[in-house]
Amino acid sequence: MTERGDGPAGRAAPAGRARLAALARRVLAADGVRLHTGTAELAADVLLRAAADGPLVVDDAVADARTCTAPEVAAGVVGALLAVPLRSSGRVVGALAVHSTAPRRWGDDERDLLEEVAAAVVTGEQRSELADEVASGRLRWGLAIDAAGVGGFDLDLVTGELAWDDRLIAMFGYDPSSFGRRREDFVGRLHPEDRQRVEDAMARAASTDGEYDELYRIVLPGGEVRWIQARGRVAREGPAAHLVGAAYDTTDAAGAEVGVRRVLEAMPAAFCALDRDFRFTYVNAEAERLLQRERTELLGGSLWALFPATVGTSFEREYRDAVESARPRSFETYYPAPLDGWFEVRVWPVPDGLSVYFLDVSERRAAAERQAREAARREVLSQVSTELAVTLDPEKAVARLARLVVPVLADWSVVTLVRDDGTLQDVGSWHAEEDLRPLVARYAERRLEALEDSSFLDRALATGLPAVMPDPASSSVAGVLRPGVARDLVTHLAPRWAGVFPLVARGRTLGLVTLFRGPDREPAGAADLAAVRQLAERAGTGLDNARLYRVQLGLAEELQRSLLTAPPAPDHTEIAVRYVPAAESARVGGDWYDAFLQASGDTVVVIGDVVGHDTAAAASMGQMRGLLRGIAFHSGAGPAETLAGLDAAMEGLLLETTATAVVARVEQTPEMRAEGLTRLRWSNAGHPPPMLATPDGQVHQLLARRTDLLLGILPGTSRVEGEAVVDRGSTLLLYTDGLVERRDQGLQEGLVRLRRELADVAHLPLEEMLDALLVRLLPEPGHDDVALLAVRLHPQDEPRPPEAGPEVVPPEVPPDPVA
Repeated sequence: MTERGDGPAGRAAPAGRARLAALARRVLAADGVRLHTGTAELAADVLLRAAADGPLVVDDAVADARTCTAPEVAAGVVGALLAVPLRSSGRVVGALAVHSTAPRRWGDDERDLLEEVAAAVVTGEQRSELADEVASGRLRWGLAIDAAGVGGFDLDLVTGELAWDDRLIAMFGYDPSSFGRRREDFVGRLHPEDRQRVEDAMARAASTDGEYDELYRIVLPGGEVRWIQARGRVAREGPAAHLVGAAYDTTDAAGAEVGVRRVLEAMPAAFCALDRDFRFTYVNAEAERLLQRERTELLGGSLWALFPATVGTSFEREYRDAVESARPRSFETYYPAPLDGWFEVRVWPVPDGLSVYFLDVSERRAAAERQAREAARREVLSQVSTELAVTLDPEKAVARLARLVVPVLADWSVVTLVRDDGTLQDVGSWHAEEDLRPLVARYAERRLEALEDSSFLDRALATGLPAVMPDPASSSVAGVLRPGVARDLVTHLAPRWAGVFPLVARGRTLGLVTLFRGPDREPAGAADLAAVRQLAERAGTGLDNARLYRVQLGLAEELQRSLLTAPPAPDHTEIAVRYVPAAESARVGGDWYDAFLQASGDTVVVIGDVVGHDTAAAASMGQMRGLLRGIAFHSGAGPAETLAGLDAAMEGLLLETTATAVVARVEQTPEMRAEGLTRLRWSNAGHPPPMLATPDGQVHQLLARRTDLLLGILPGTSRVEGEAVVDRGSTLLLYTDGLVERRDQGLQEGLVRLRRELADVAHLPLEEMLDALLVRLLPEPGHDDVALLAVRLHPQDEPRPPEAGPEVVPPEVPPDPVA
């Protein structure tokens, strides 16, 4: 017999060959027939090649070309040969041959017998090798268990009887005599903090016939704590049920994995691991709790199938991006019911998938949202105080309130003003959504006329108390509106919640604010209502301040009119005046203008500025203006002498103030009149210089040899005059420093700008010219009040122009003959 094996030498192992040879001898041994054992390599190769395609039948080996060259044939050992292939799993693995020393004819029955023997030989060899492999595997498995210190257990779930091997008995600190073989022996060794968790895991495995996989601590009799890893599964046979498995001590494990797992199981944050197909490969105890699923249900399951609400959300986007980009991701998002919570999630890619850490931050987020809402409410209250403090017009004050309360306290609002005669007027409305603001404005225009007598608005107005409407507010509001536009609009806007809150101050209801919340928003809670009440109190105070300011303003304007009289309109001279109070004052201050005629018929114009811009400055200004007017009219003195007389009167009358002023006199002789000329004479007590715009479009500053000291500084000082002869058609401009000097602009810069602007507008009618200058140089009131006085010298060769108005002069001054 010849074999060929798969070993390194390309031949069968000696033991296998011997077994085959013995079997073949027993079956085929006969007179003149011997088993060929393949002692020569060449003969073996010849047999294998010959038998590869089927049985080899050689009746005369010397005459047959396939075998004649074989050494055994040449030596006369082999005269005839019969060989068949040995096949295993369709592959030729050797050959079985018999031979005789002399030529002979092989019969078909001999060939068939040899093939049967070949098949039996292969089967026997395979069985022998399998037996060797099983024996070897058992040996290796036993050695591995011994090395790992693994012990086996079998718990009868019905009777509680517990079977442990010797290794497990020793591991738990028992000996065969003290081990009671009951479940209580196991539970009694469990660490108190792990006991309930392990018993729950065993109960889950029993109820589901599932897997059991737990890492827990045991306490040995001497107090030593050891970590045990146990795994098993439930087996049932009829009514009997057993939890069968193995356990081993991991306390002294060298690898870091066991320690990491202990930490993961003990930590209060949820942790899980996903493979690259997003299947769960590990979850810790906290993850089980947060995900509301057992570990056995999660492990091996698809994230997308177990939690379908993650599909298409930031969960899926961030997870897949982390895998594809190999970069960690961190995000916070909401998961709907049944989890119904906000989660802070951190994911980082690992070679075999993703590690995921997540915390339930619902309470933290809710607390942050509560803080944000509280901060927003405080901000609204602060804005109400600020906005209403700077808005002293009642209607503007309450109109601003409608915007301030949206969207923090309401989705839309309407604000109502109670007028002095007791009537109501809706003066402001606002909606958080821009496209709905026109509808709310239209509702505010029509609701008062549509209200029934028993409306919630009337109730809040009469009692001075809030009136919150029953839910849903759309039906409650519609119920107190007569059919028409207002009712249709409130039905369309569909508020879920609404309330009317009176704005009360000093015992008076000065206004009402109606707040509405839409169908997608919760009704106002206690914190919101408390904020609305504070807002109403502040708004009421602000509204009352605006009302009082309006009264004060009227008195101040009346006082100002009494202090600053209208100018005369002599001859062909046109005089225009303006007064702009400071933004911070009560519309009175120390700036003044004046224009009057002396007995000689000359026109005197004055601009002055008492230090300060409050009522005290206005009082001082009134005294100085009266003194100067009386001195100039009675004495007929020129500008310098008039200012000197005022300085002396201030000292003598103990008028303790300082002021700047310019006094100018318009003079004309008959000769000048004939030539179309006029003389300007002026004296300046520390005031910005007058400006003169001439008919040729030029603007000049009127400067004397010097600018004298302020009034009230050094009484008795000599004062100088400047003089200029100008063409008719010229315009003289007197002004106070508030026009050219402010916080962001120096005096010289302001004077340059004034000259430029005056040149641009001097051609306008005088009243329009002053308005244009104020718009360009003083677009809004500043920190100082401003007085302006302009004199236009119209040509005298034709009647007084209509824009100058009728001539207005004292009775003792004769009218202009040309006029």
